[in-house]
Amino acid sequence: MQWIKEHKDSPFFLYYATTNIHHPFTPAERFVGTSEAGPYGDSIHELDWVVGEIMRTLDEEGLAGNTLLIFTSDNGGMLNHGGQRAWKAGHHINGKLLGFKFGAWEGGHRIPMIVRWPGIVAPQTQCDHYLMIEDFFPTILEMAGVDNYTTVQQRDGISFMPLLTGKGKMKDRDIYWHYPNSWGPSGPGIGATCSIRSGEWKLVYYFGDGRRELFNIPADISEKHDMAREKPEVVKELSRKLSNYLRSVDAQRPLLRATRQPAPWPDEI
Repeated sequence: MQWIKEHKDSPFFLYYATTNIHHPFTPAERFVGTSEAGPYGDSIHELDWVVGEIMRTLDEEGLAGNTLLIFTSDNGGMLNHGGQRAWKAGHHINGKLLGFKFGAWEGGHRIPMIVRWPGIVAPQTQCDHYLMIEDFFPTILEMAGVDNYTTVQQRDGISFMPLLTGKGKMKDRDIYWHYPNSWGPSGPGIGATCSIRSGEWKLVYYFGDGRRELFNIPADISEKHDMAREKPEVVKELSRKLSNYLRSVDAQRPLLRATRQPAPWPDEI
């Protein structure tokens, strides 16, 4: 808050990375016991207060009307000890999404994103176009009028200014995830996967046994219905796309336990 006040007379960029709600959960005393969902829930209450204080400062300093505020996270909720306690208390961390942090399912990487930009982003509007955090970089550069950045710098992101302004459409593209050393609730090596989201479809590939799952995300956000057997042609096409991309970036492959050889790519099964 003090930093904002000191820099209010010139353009500024502030990246504020709060430790809420990452373990160890250490909510301030005033928030302890306020959520009825343990320290995890109390930390969410504290996070809400922190964001509110930043927004209040922007308002009081007369900056809100000319400031883009973005609230988001880096990954889905984690079912560690604190998360389990919150779950038992009725706070289902990732809602109806399947999975948690470190996993290829939606609960692992689908995260909240809230934007306030008066005069540019219409209040109370929603958008269902999927983004990546990597898209922030080219978006902010476009906002700042920078157009001479290199292809390497913009490689993994696309500006989502059209979505913010409501003018035009954002270019469609495939999105990839890669978890060669993924951890699961029971420890390391559980569910080493890679996946691709292409249009309405999402393919998840398991390195350990070559299994593949296919979900229609708009129709099945909870990923309850595996359509791999019903849509073999989609599985084949997405396996090819996913393998080609991972090869192009020299992605790491986990070693198979039995042979200690690299696991096959999705299009090799």
